[in-house]
Amino acid sequence: MTINERKSGDVTILDVEGKILLGEGDVQLKHKIEELLEAKSHKILLNLANVPYMDSGGLGEIVRSYTTVKKAGGELKLLNATARIKDLLTITKLVTVFDVHEDEAAGVASFA
Repeated sequence: MTINERKSGDVTILDVEGKILLGEGDVQLKHKIEELLEAKSHKILLNLANVPYMDSGGLGEIVRSYTTVKKAGGELKLLNATARIKDLLTITKLVTVFDVHEDEAAGVASFA
C-alpha cells in the first residue's frame, strides 16, 4: 500500500493505493495520520479511489484514525469510496459516522 500526500488549501488529501489490511497498510495509515496531526494538519480527506479491498483491520484503522483526528480537534472525511467499501460502511452502519464524498472539490469545500 502507498499513501501520497497533497494539499488543497488547508486540506490535506491522502491518496491511498492498494489494499488496507490488518498488518498490511493499517500501520502505515496510522503513522501517516499521526505525522499529519503533529504537523498541525487537522483537515484530512482520505481518497479511497484506488483501494480495491479493505478487511476488518483496515476498517478498524480508519475508525481509529477518525477518532484520533476528532480528539485532536480535526476532521477526517472519506473520498471516492469504492462500491465494496461503501457496502462495508453500510453493513457496519459506519456510513452514518463518516462524511463520504464522491467529488474532490465538494469534499475539500465541506471543510469550510
